[in-house]
Amino acid sequence: MKKIIIIVLIILGCGFVAFLVYQNYKNNSETEIIETKPDPQYSVIGYSVENRKIEAYTFGDGLQHLLFVGGIHGGYEWNSVLLAYEFIDYFKIYPEIIPENLTITIIPSANPDGVYEVTNKDGRFSLTDISKNETTLSSGRFNANKIDLNRNFDCRWQPKSTWKDKPVSAGTAPFSEPESQAIKNFVLKINPVAVIFWHSQANAVYASECEDGILPETLKIMNVYSDASGYPAIKSFDNYTVTGDAEGWLASINIPAITIELKTHEIIDWEENLAGIKGLFNYYQLK
Repeated sequence: MKKIIIIVLIILGCGFVAFLVYQNYKNNSETEIIETKPDPQYSVIGYSVENRKIEAYTFGDGLQHLLFVGGIHGGYEWNSVLLAYEFIDYFKIYPEIIPENLTITIIPSANPDGVYEVTNKDGRFSLTDISKNETTLSSGRFNANKIDLNRNFDCRWQPKSTWKDKPVSAGTAPFSEPESQAIKNFVLKINPVAVIFWHSQANAVYASECEDGILPETLKIMNVYSDASGYPAIKSFDNYTVTGDAEGWLASINIPAITIELKTHEIIDWEENLAGIKGLFNYYQLK
């Protein structure tokens, strides 16, 4: 009889231990599910001349949509692309930083053919991909048709434009290039409250304008980003005449746009731009 009782107790004890192990596993599993960070919504919004993907990563589902664009000048401004990818990683880890009333989309590389010219990589790249390739001062700035994409938009467009003291081709017509078409179509689809472009290397925040001047909202977000990041705020770019720029086209269709110029071609100014984005988030959260 005693043996039977002992066996029963052992069976009950094993069952209880198994139950505790299961509960612990269940609780841990539930915790892991709760803490898992959601991936962004990934989409391909178009293709380059050489059929490379123009990718977009979207976070959040708020009614106000902010669009960030890097790399319109491709490998010449590769640090603007690298910065965009860093923010994609950051929002994957910290999605809670995005206010509930906002949706955020990042297009890391608006000129993937230009990036490939410098990195020999499709998609994401590292600093070693830059250092092992020989480049010139203008390497990767243009698309595969040798068009300056930031002269191919419909704001005072001309077939020939300028970059510094050099003439550059702006295409055969506004939006003649598949990359600028992709940006145009995506902007018209999502109707963002503002668009932020990353460039280098002028160390400033610039407002956008076209025939009707600078939108009042553009000046506001320029100052918000400037105050938060420490970049100087400059209303108008007057170093040389620019025609057909993307920011100007956005102004012409009443969408505020600002250009963030990183300090150099080699660094991403992470802290400055994180502060600038947090400033924008706070601004739109309060609107």
